Amino acid sequence: MILLIDNYDSFTYNLYQLLGEFTTNIKVIKNDKLTCHEITELHPQAIILSPGPGNPNDAGVSLEVVENLQGKIPILGVCMGLQVIVQALGGEIIPAQTLMHGKTSNLSFTQTSTLFQGLPKNVTVARYHSLVGNRQNLPTELTVTAYDSQNEIMAVESKANQLYGVQFHPESILTDPKIGRGIVRNFLNEI
Repeated sequence: MILLIDNYDSFTYNLYQLLGEFTTNIKVIKNDKLTCHEITELHPQAIILSPGPGNPNDAGVSLEVVENLQGKIPILGVCMGLQVIVQALGGEIIPAQTLMHGKTSNLSFTQTSTLFQGLPKNVTVARYHSLVGNRQNLPTELTVTAYDSQNEIMAVESKANQLYGVQFHPESILTDPKIGRGIVRNFLNEI
Protein backbone atom coordinates (compact mmCIF):
# COMPACT_ATOMS: atom_id res chain seq x y z
CA MET A 1 0.00 0.00 0.00
CA ILE A 2 1.14 3.52 -0.84
CA LEU A 3 0.37 5.98 1.95
CA LEU A 4 -0.38 9.53 0.81
CA ILE A 5 -0.21 12.00 3.69
CA ASP A 6 -2.55 14.88 2.93
CA ASN A 7 -1.15 18.18 4.17
CA TYR A 8 -4.56 19.79 3.60
CA ASP A 9 -3.85 20.77 0.01
CA SER A 10 -6.16 21.02 -2.99
CA PHE A 11 -3.60 19.13 -5.10
CA THR A 12 -3.64 15.99 -2.93
CA TYR A 13 -6.26 14.23 -5.00
CA ASN A 14 -4.58 15.22 -8.26
CA LEU A 15 -1.55 13.41 -6.86
CA TYR A 16 -3.82 10.51 -5.87
CA GLN A 17 -5.11 10.27 -9.45
CA LEU A 18 -1.58 10.30 -10.83
CA LEU A 19 -0.60 7.50 -8.43
CA GLY A 20 -3.74 5.65 -9.49
CA GLU A 21 -2.27 5.24 -12.97
CA PHE A 22 0.24 2.83 -11.41
CA THR A 23 -1.56 1.25 -8.44
CA THR A 24 -4.99 1.10 -6.84
CA ASN A 25 -3.57 0.30 -3.42
CA ILE A 26 -3.40 3.87 -2.08
CA LYS A 27 -4.50 5.12 1.33
CA VAL A 28 -4.93 8.85 2.01
CA ILE A 29 -4.73 10.21 5.55
CA LYS A 30 -4.80 13.78 6.86
CA ASN A 31 -1.55 14.88 8.50
CA ASP A 32 -3.18 15.15 11.93
CA LYS A 33 -5.21 11.91 12.05
CA LEU A 34 -2.54 9.28 12.81
CA THR A 35 0.66 9.16 14.82
CA CYS A 36 3.95 8.04 13.33
CA HIS A 37 3.58 4.77 15.27
CA GLU A 38 0.11 4.19 13.79
CA ILE A 39 1.49 4.89 10.32
CA THR A 40 4.23 2.31 10.90
CA GLU A 41 1.58 -0.24 11.90
CA LEU A 42 -0.09 0.23 8.49
CA HIS A 43 3.08 -1.23 6.89
CA PRO A 44 3.12 1.10 3.88
CA GLN A 45 5.43 0.16 1.01
CA ALA A 46 6.09 3.86 0.41
CA ILE A 47 4.95 7.24 1.73
CA ILE A 48 4.20 10.38 -0.24
CA LEU A 49 4.03 13.75 1.51
CA SER A 50 1.57 15.97 -0.34
CA PRO A 51 1.90 19.67 -0.99
CA GLY A 52 0.30 21.95 1.57
CA PRO A 53 -0.22 25.54 2.64
CA GLY A 54 2.18 27.17 5.06
CA ASN A 55 5.54 25.70 5.97
CA PRO A 56 6.85 22.37 7.27
CA ASN A 57 5.80 23.24 10.83
CA ASP A 58 2.20 23.09 9.54
CA ALA A 59 2.65 19.56 8.15
CA GLY A 60 1.46 17.62 11.19
CA VAL A 61 2.99 14.16 11.45
CA SER A 62 4.99 14.61 8.22
CA LEU A 63 8.16 15.88 9.96
CA GLU A 64 8.10 13.01 12.44
CA VAL A 65 7.55 10.52 9.61
CA VAL A 66 10.71 11.70 7.84
CA GLU A 67 12.73 11.80 11.06
CA ASN A 68 11.73 8.28 12.10
CA LEU A 69 11.07 6.36 8.88
CA GLN A 70 13.82 7.59 6.56
CA GLY A 71 15.90 4.66 5.42
CA LYS A 72 13.12 2.23 6.33
CA ILE A 73 10.37 3.21 3.89
CA PRO A 74 10.83 5.15 0.63
CA ILE A 75 9.46 8.70 1.04
CA LEU A 76 8.63 11.18 -1.72
CA GLY A 77 7.91 14.79 -0.78
CA VAL A 78 6.05 17.05 -3.21
CA CYS A 79 6.36 20.84 -2.87
CA MET A 80 5.99 21.41 0.89
CA GLY A 81 6.84 17.70 1.19
CA LEU A 82 10.34 18.49 -0.11
CA GLN A 83 10.60 21.30 2.44
CA VAL A 84 9.57 18.85 5.18
CA ILE A 85 12.42 16.53 4.16
CA VAL A 86 14.96 19.37 4.18
CA GLN A 87 13.81 20.68 7.57
CA ALA A 88 13.54 17.22 9.16
CA LEU A 89 17.22 16.64 8.34
CA GLY A 90 18.25 19.98 9.85
CA GLY A 91 18.11 22.27 6.82
CA GLU A 92 16.59 25.71 6.65
CA ILE A 93 13.50 26.80 4.72
CA ILE A 94 13.66 30.36 3.38
CA PRO A 95 11.53 32.65 1.19
CA ALA A 96 11.98 32.01 -2.52
CA GLN A 97 13.53 34.78 -4.59
CA THR A 98 10.31 34.92 -6.62
CA LEU A 99 6.81 33.83 -5.60
CA MET A 100 5.83 30.99 -7.90
CA HIS A 101 2.10 30.37 -7.57
CA GLY A 102 0.61 28.79 -10.68
CA LYS A 103 3.66 29.54 -12.79
CA THR A 104 5.85 27.36 -14.96
CA SER A 105 9.63 27.18 -14.91
CA ASN A 106 12.33 25.48 -16.87
CA LEU A 107 14.39 23.15 -14.72
CA SER A 108 17.75 21.52 -15.25
CA PHE A 109 18.72 18.23 -13.69
CA THR A 110 22.18 18.40 -12.15
CA GLN A 111 23.00 14.72 -12.44
CA THR A 112 21.48 11.35 -13.02
CA SER A 113 18.98 10.78 -10.27
CA THR A 114 16.47 8.14 -9.31
CA LEU A 115 13.43 10.32 -10.02
CA PHE A 116 14.58 11.61 -13.39
CA GLN A 117 15.85 8.38 -14.97
CA GLY A 118 14.87 8.29 -18.64
CA LEU A 119 13.48 11.84 -18.63
CA PRO A 120 14.80 14.81 -20.62
CA LYS A 121 17.53 16.81 -18.88
CA ASN A 122 15.63 20.11 -19.23
CA VAL A 123 11.88 20.26 -18.57
CA THR A 124 9.08 22.73 -17.89
CA VAL A 125 7.15 22.17 -14.67
CA ALA A 126 4.40 23.79 -12.59
CA ARG A 127 5.25 25.58 -9.37
CA TYR A 128 3.06 26.75 -6.50
CA HIS A 129 5.27 27.93 -3.65
CA SER A 130 6.88 30.87 -1.90
CA LEU A 131 9.43 28.94 0.20
CA VAL A 132 12.48 26.87 -0.75
CA GLY A 133 15.23 24.88 0.90
CA ASN A 134 18.34 26.98 1.58
CA ARG A 135 21.23 25.75 -0.61
CA GLN A 136 23.73 27.34 1.77
CA ASN A 137 23.03 24.91 4.61
CA LEU A 138 21.50 21.91 2.88
CA PRO A 139 21.92 18.77 5.00
CA THR A 140 24.89 16.73 3.79
CA GLU A 141 22.67 13.65 3.41
CA LEU A 142 20.79 15.35 0.58
CA THR A 143 21.94 15.86 -3.00
CA VAL A 144 20.37 18.54 -5.17
CA THR A 145 19.21 16.85 -8.37
CA ALA A 146 17.34 19.75 -10.03
CA TYR A 147 17.48 23.52 -9.83
CA ASP A 148 15.79 26.46 -11.49
CA SER A 149 17.25 29.44 -13.37
CA GLN A 150 17.80 31.27 -10.07
CA ASN A 151 19.73 28.29 -8.68
CA GLU A 152 17.00 27.44 -6.19
CA ILE A 153 16.54 23.83 -5.11
CA MET A 154 13.88 22.06 -7.16
CA ALA A 155 14.66 18.43 -6.30
CA VAL A 156 16.69 16.52 -3.73
CA GLU A 157 17.38 12.93 -2.91
CA SER A 158 19.19 10.68 -0.51
CA LYS A 159 19.33 7.17 -1.90
CA ALA A 160 20.82 5.85 1.35
CA ASN A 161 17.87 7.26 3.33
CA GLN A 162 15.28 6.50 0.61
CA LEU A 163 14.27 10.18 0.55
CA TYR A 164 13.19 11.97 -2.61
CA GLY A 165 11.67 15.41 -3.00
CA VAL A 166 10.47 17.74 -5.74
CA GLN A 167 9.62 21.39 -5.13
CA PHE A 168 7.40 21.49 -8.20
CA HIS A 169 4.11 19.71 -8.91
CA PRO A 170 4.40 16.59 -11.11
CA GLU A 171 0.62 16.14 -10.83
CA SER A 172 -0.29 19.60 -12.18
CA ILE A 173 -1.82 20.10 -15.61
CA LEU A 174 0.94 22.68 -16.21
CA THR A 175 3.62 19.97 -15.93
CA ASP A 176 4.04 17.78 -19.00
CA PRO A 177 2.14 14.57 -18.13
CA LYS A 178 5.05 12.44 -19.39
CA ILE A 179 7.33 14.13 -16.85
CA GLY A 180 4.87 13.76 -13.97
CA ARG A 181 4.19 10.11 -14.77
CA GLY A 182 7.90 9.42 -15.21
CA ILE A 183 8.76 10.84 -11.80
CA VAL A 184 6.04 8.84 -10.04
CA ARG A 185 6.93 5.66 -11.96
CA ASN A 186 10.60 6.05 -11.07
CA PHE A 187 9.76 6.57 -7.39
CA LEU A 188 7.47 3.54 -7.28
CA ASN A 189 10.22 1.46 -8.91
CA GLU A 190 12.24 2.03 -5.71
CA ILE A 191 9.78 -0.01 -3.66
